[in-house]
Amino acid sequence: MPDWELLLTDARIATMRAGAADYGVIEDGAIAISNGKIAWIGPKSGLPDNAAASNRSLDGRWVTPALIDCHTHLIFAGDRSGEFEERLRGASYEDITRAGGGIMSTVRATRDASADALYAAALPRVQALAAEGVGTIEIKSGYGLNIESELKMLSVARQLGEATDVTIRTTLLAAHTVPPEYRHNADGYIDLICNELLPEVVAGNLADAMDAYCESIAFSQEQVARLFERAAALNLPVKLHADQLSDGGGAALAARFDALSADHLEYTSAAGVNAMAEAGAVAVLLPGAFLTLGETQLPPINTLREKNVPIAIASDCNPGTSPICSLRSAMMLATRLFRLTPEECLAGSTRVAARALGLDDRGTLEAGKRADIAIWNISHPRELAYWIGTPQLTTLMLADPL
Repeated sequence: MPDWELLLTDARIATMRAGAADYGVIEDGAIAISNGKIAWIGPKSGLPDNAAASNRSLDGRWVTPALIDCHTHLIFAGDRSGEFEERLRGASYEDITRAGGGIMSTVRATRDASADALYAAALPRVQALAAEGVGTIEIKSGYGLNIESELKMLSVARQLGEATDVTIRTTLLAAHTVPPEYRHNADGYIDLICNELLPEVVAGNLADAMDAYCESIAFSQEQVARLFERAAALNLPVKLHADQLSDGGGAALAARFDALSADHLEYTSAAGVNAMAEAGAVAVLLPGAFLTLGETQLPPINTLREKNVPIAIASDCNPGTSPICSLRSAMMLATRLFRLTPEECLAGSTRVAARALGLDDRGTLEAGKRADIAIWNISHPRELAYWIGTPQLTTLMLADPL
């Protein structure tokens, strides 16, 4: 006789299983939970007669996997709303960056902030995401740009994971931009990351992956390739900010190194999409940055679909180019700006987002998966990418974090 800890019944379940049509819906369903995992799921009529569990009726509410935000920069100090005004007056992101603003503005403030101050500033952002159903969040470093500050950011991210029920996945993004100390020696900074920072990060288990920004205002393909080769030698998965402002071949570079994902992709060519398809890399689209920067070059959505490249959606929460601490808002923007369907958005914020983080234990509601479950007061899952600013989460149930 199955001895389950909790049995959820009278639920409408969007399992989001790969290959399932129409959200993988199970009407009048039930979910049994044991030891933090889904022990049984299916129509209520199929429950074993002798099942023992504490029963909880959901009264017909919808259930989905907990959402996953697979690309954020939510640990930072300082404020960049002034740059927002500058862009509205006509300045470009590149203009602001070359004038000493942009990422460097946040770097100066973040370097000056204590770990405690960074933690106190970031915790409400984690809580805001959890309040709308997010159970797993990726957090990048990249506002330190020296060994001490990058380690400080990653340590704060780990601390956030220990202090909350949300799973925090950390990513080293030291190659976000060239720091002022290496303004005329970007290769020297790459050496510092490869020879000193990366080994210390890996030895301290501070990062689950490494990222870089491959762009004319950041790092070249050759420089990123050196980083990725070193990460591979240290068994650290990679991902890439690719082709956001120009077609720099970033998507193909990410594919060459079996990256978990290539992110942004506004200027990615058909050849880049083909390379991603062959490598099995995820395309992470970031409509918040697209909106904030006033971009007009759409990512190659149709080509990604045609080549069956999995599409994830993320908030890209950051103080400069995506001041959006809401994955639900990113889903909504993806429907309006990129013409993704609500089902694509929900898959991109659950199943595909899990793949973008290299996690195969969540993102769908299936037996054996983590019991990371969001319960909603909605009439259909399509509403999750439809309503703006309407609180619809009833309960977020999370297994013990990693």
